[in-house]
This record gives sequence, structure tokens and C-alpha cells, in this order.
Amino acid sequence: MSHPASIKKIPVADLRPGMYIHDVNCSWLDHPFVSSSFAVRDEKRVREIKDLGIREVYIDTLHGADVADAITEEEVQQETGELLVTIACEGPAEIHPQPLRVEVERARRLHSEANHIVRGMIQDVRLGKQIELEQVEPLVENMVDSIFRNQDALLPLARLKDHDNYTFQHSVSVCALLVSFGRGLKLDRQIIKELGIGGLLHDVGKAKVPDEILNKPAKLTDAEFTKMKSHVVQSILVLQNMPGISRIALDVAAQHHERYDGSGYPNQLKGEQISLYGRMGAIVDVYDAITSDRVYHKGMPPTAALGRLLEWSSHHFDPDLVKTYVKCLGIYPTGSLVRMESGRLGVVLEQNAENMMKPRVNVIYHAEFRRYLQPEILDLSWEGCRDRITGHEDYAAWNIDPRRWLPA
Repeated sequence: MSHPASIKKIPVADLRPGMYIHDVNCSWLDHPFVSSSFAVRDEKRVREIKDLGIREVYIDTLHGADVADAITEEEVQQETGELLVTIACEGPAEIHPQPLRVEVERARRLHSEANHIVRGMIQDVRLGKQIELEQVEPLVENMVDSIFRNQDALLPLARLKDHDNYTFQHSVSVCALLVSFGRGLKLDRQIIKELGIGGLLHDVGKAKVPDEILNKPAKLTDAEFTKMKSHVVQSILVLQNMPGISRIALDVAAQHHERYDGSGYPNQLKGEQISLYGRMGAIVDVYDAITSDRVYHKGMPPTAALGRLLEWSSHHFDPDLVKTYVKCLGIYPTGSLVRMESGRLGVVLEQNAENMMKPRVNVIYHAEFRRYLQPEILDLSWEGCRDRITGHEDYAAWNIDPRRWLPA
């Protein structure tokens, strides 16, 4: 068991054989290793990490060599936590939704329909069939309408995935999150719709990648990692054959693996060589991936994921866009599990347009006594409320099923 003080962040330039990597410090989408933690046994492994465009890693000094004057993981988390609070104090994106109860059931039906449609599309691509824009336009239009009415109904559903259906469920999530992001940036509604179409279709090329590579619970070989990355070019080829597809949707699919520092693929685009829509797609794609459970990867809580995006925006993402994305979702995104000052745990039900630190929360569990409570909905913005959020929690750590507690 590592001690928090033994986990340190170092530049990859300082990485040496004999060190133990605690975390490669990038999305699992961007590296071929089965785990983010492993011993660095030789210079070949150091070169592999550098060639991936990784700039900084976390090492565990209890299991390997140390570096002088490195900052600890605790210090990094404190810094990103303070930055999240600073962003919150700047005020959220301007969102004044309709009542949540009005939208919930409609959002559930829409989410189920979207998963069904995207599953069918992926199967069609595998069979060599062409996707018709008419298959997806009405669906995305409905998703845009739902998120404009109240995004807190649809977005929490985006977190609910299972291992076998991850590829198409991830596409539905990216669609919904991009629509929310576009709304937060106050883009034109037609542009937001095209963003959503791009999100829904951004990974169709994965239909051309064998399942044994997509779901391999071990380190990918160089050839397998190259095949995995080829899904971007395959997506481009599929979409270019769709009559009526927009440049915006194509940019999302073609550029969501490009990175702001030029370390991405397939074209190593850098900075504003990447379109606004590609930069947005990269942020959303990684956020949804790192908050999702896979066979070989444990998803992290949304608040922790937002902190990681802020950390990585020093290299991989547009920093200003990441800050806007945080405002769109809230520091404690809807559906998150949070710890209250009272020692209770609650599920975030709805954001507060006036104060991101004070959402509506359904209090369900007592951490000290480790037992469920009679659910109690708290509006933390009410001046008579005597409780407040002190941090985020992980559902799995408490063996709590999030599906049970989302609005019905």
C-alpha cells in the first residue's frame, strides 16, 4: 500500500529505469498499457512513454527510485481542487432549465432509443452498409431539445454503461455532452446539432477494429495499438460517404484524438490547427472515457476527472475550453456521489444556475454508520440549509448502485 507522500509527479525527461510508475497521467485512450501502474525496467519502456507524447507521470517512490524536489500527488490534487473552486466562483454557464421532473421520463426514453439506433449503426458499418444521415438527424434534434429543456435529466444517464456495449453507449454519451458543451459556449443551435451528430458518429470506425483488440484485457502490441488508432481514419472514410454530412461533424470525428501540444493522431495537429469542434470533441471523449468502467480500466468519479482535465490542459487540451466545460457540467456533475459536512452521502440531482457549489442533492447514506437513510432532498442554495458538500466520493467504494438513485 502506497503512502500519499510517496506518489510524486515528475517530467518524463526525468524518468529512469528502476522507477515505478504509479500513473502514466494520460487517458487510457492514449496509451497501450493494460495498467497505468508498472515498473520501468529498461530504456525501451522510457522511450515508449516519451513517444506517446506523455509529458509528466506519477511515480511511487516506495516501489522504485525517487527524484529530488518533485511535487507530490496530494499537492497536485490540492492545486486542481482550488482551481475548480475558482472556476465555480466565476459563475456557471447561463442555464435556466425547466423543472427536472418534467424532463426525466422523456430523457430516459430518448437515451434508450439512442443506444438502440447507434447499436444498429455500428452493426451496419460492420456489414459494409452505408449510414444515412436521416437515421441520426431526428434523434440528435431530440437530444438537443432535451438538453435545452433540462440537461440534468439526460446527462446522468450518459454515465450508465456496461462492458459489452461500451462502444455505442460511449457515442451516445459524447453526443449528449457535446450538445451541453456547445450550449455552454452559446454556439448557434444548428452548430450544436452538427456537433451532436459528430459526437454520435465519432467512433463508427471502431466497427472496423476487431473486438479482441477493442476489449483486450492486456497490453496491446505495437501492431494492435496502430490498428486501434486506425479507427479515426476509418470513421472519416465512413462519414465522407454520407451525403449531407457537415464539416463540423467531420471535424469532431477526425480530430477527437488530436492533442493541443501536437502529440495526438492521426495528423499531429497542434493548437488552433485543430478546429474548435475537434478541440471540444477531444475534451468530451476523454472525460467520458475516464469516467467509464472498462474490463481493464476503473472509471474515476466525475469531479476527479474534471481535475485531471484541468491538469492535462497544460499540454493536451485547450485550457480555456476545459474551464468552460467545467462550468457546463458543474464541479459536482449531476449524478455524482458527494460527501456532506454532516457525514452523509448524497447524489447530485440538479445543478444550481446561480451557484455551482450548491446543487440539489438527494441524501441517501450515512458514511460513519455505513447504512442507508430515508432519502432526503436538500436544496443547498436554500439559506436555511445547514449542510454542505465537502468533497466527492466513488460509488464503488461504498458499494452503492448509481442506477438506483438517478431521478426516475
